[in-house]
Amino acid sequence: MATPTEYIQNIDEARRPAFERLRETIQQNLSPDFAEEMAYGMVSYVVPHSIYPPGYHCDPKQALPFVSIAAQKNFLAVYHMGVYTNPELLEWFVTEYGKLNLGKLDMGKSCIRFKNVTKIPFELIGRLMQQMSMQNWLDLYQSKLKR
Repeated sequence: MATPTEYIQNIDEARRPAFERLRETIQQNLSPDFAEEMAYGMVSYVVPHSIYPPGYHCDPKQALPFVSIAAQKNFLAVYHMGVYTNPELLEWFVTEYGKLNLGKLDMGKSCIRFKNVTKIPFELIGRLMQQMSMQNWLDLYQSKLKR
């Protein structure tokens, strides 16, 4: 898909409203300094090259990723690089998720999976987006690169 809009149009109708709400939640709560674009086949929020010219160390042609959302075969996913690289943020998210009594958290290193779209904690996802500014992310990313 060339654009986020095209990506969303290709999501099955049963999950599209939840995906659109997830996108809106991120857009409303994430710092506007991040740019929305397609990256790695997902709707992504990145640090633009205009702000961070080196780009992503794995592929410098790509802007530095921060958050991505995807409609996978069996779930909707939020990929959040902050929870992957910041143990305190991960602990905060896991603790707050546990307070919601939504069942077991289905999570990988940076991937938060939602198989049941009626159990997506949109408010918590919004709060997660507010936890890290672009500058916080850049500082954390650069500190991890130097190791």
